[in-house]
Amino acid sequence: MVTPTIWADYSADKAYDEMIAAGGKPRDACASLSQYLQSLGMDAIKGRLSAAEAAIMEMGITFTVYSDEGNIDRAWPFDIIPRLIDFQEWQVVETGLKQRLKALNCFINDVYNQQQIIKDGLVPAELINSSSNFRKECLGMQPKFGSWANICGSDLVRAGDGKLYVLEDNLRVPSGVSYMIENRVITKRIFPELLENLNILPVDDYPTQLFEMLTSLAPDADDTPQIAVLTPGIYNSAYFEHAFLAQQMGAELVEGGDLLVKDDDCVYMRTIKGLEKVDVIYRRIDDLFLDPEVFHKDSVLGVKGLMRAWKAGNVALANAPGAGVADDKVVYAYVPEMIRYYLNEEPILPNVPTYLCSDPEQCAYVLAHLPELVVKPANESGGYGMLVGPHATQKEIKLFHKLIQENPRNYIAQPTLALSTCPTLCNDKLEPRHIDLRPFILQGGNSFVTAGGLTRVALRAGSLVVNSSQGGGSKDTWIINREQ
Repeated sequence: MVTPTIWADYSADKAYDEMIAAGGKPRDACASLSQYLQSLGMDAIKGRLSAAEAAIMEMGITFTVYSDEGNIDRAWPFDIIPRLIDFQEWQVVETGLKQRLKALNCFINDVYNQQQIIKDGLVPAELINSSSNFRKECLGMQPKFGSWANICGSDLVRAGDGKLYVLEDNLRVPSGVSYMIENRVITKRIFPELLENLNILPVDDYPTQLFEMLTSLAPDADDTPQIAVLTPGIYNSAYFEHAFLAQQMGAELVEGGDLLVKDDDCVYMRTIKGLEKVDVIYRRIDDLFLDPEVFHKDSVLGVKGLMRAWKAGNVALANAPGAGVADDKVVYAYVPEMIRYYLNEEPILPNVPTYLCSDPEQCAYVLAHLPELVVKPANESGGYGMLVGPHATQKEIKLFHKLIQENPRNYIAQPTLALSTCPTLCNDKLEPRHIDLRPFILQGGNSFVTAGGLTRVALRAGSLVVNSSQGGGSKDTWIINREQ
């Protein structure tokens, strides 16, 4: 039973709360954590927060915010109260995420080859042809294992009914996994005694799993491949992550100018010892900047001839160019049908109900109910360009009414979900804040799902926007196995 004091004013009745159930009792998986926090008391909890903030500064964990005033490096916003998920539930989620990415890769491979799903009438041809991430330059390509999206970050939300839903799939250059790992490092520093007493699944195996997956993609399976992480450079918002993952994997961190494609259509890295052949590139650069020979002619971020080398089968690119055709919020609506079509299985994880503004009847409904809905552009990320109807002004609603009418293909709408909440340290007390979860799924020779993922939290009271670029933060995510 939760006693008064730190939980005295905690109200968990406005949404499904991950830790505190109805009546103020902790959920079964959270009982030990709740009691532990109670035993610490608020002064000690605030002391642990100060220790976490000091650790973040010491470790140099930052992210970059782009603004009119320039790029600003900020310390990673971290809330010390973890989010817990029971292992039994997570096993189902893990299986569902693997199923989803497998179907998405089947779809991408189909789109660039037979296009059978279009011929069979399940996905409209116009949907693909009008996609800003469809790359005709990739037609006819078949990457190793038929796997185009090797690293995926799928965003999950828990609604008021207690169920987890997939909100979207990020298949281009998903970010955040380094913060998931560093969050656990910080938690071990500030709550060592708690972690010793609970059976929490580790997350620090991700770099090893990533390395093994990238190795499996190498064109020549007999050699030890040379792996490089291709970054746009230090001014990119995710540069910390690029450097972190390269260091953890023992891979080379390179920029476009460090690589060269020779007449043999192979990629080489400039080193102090001379040119060294590169077999696998984990690229953190958008498609259109990858190769000035094929895409943006003035790009200085990519490598001239890289697409040539990839098409010749001399280098593997993860994620493959063109994978973003499935990273489209309109395509997202078709994923359950893809699972049935390609895998002959029922979807394990449900989608959030979605209205396609490209459909005249659904569009009419959206336009008539904008104050109740969340409207998203098809290919934006980071929480940009969206309308949260219940929190929008009349001016914003009028603007989106116009935008949707001008380009209905570019918008989807979803119900405003009562995202689950989790206790968060705000203003020297624990308050509920809305959260989501981004697990990371790998697919190459095998599939792998992180034990949990990056829990993102909206630090502003009542806000549903969890993106760090929009004022959100993050929490450590614990998958807790109570049976061992």
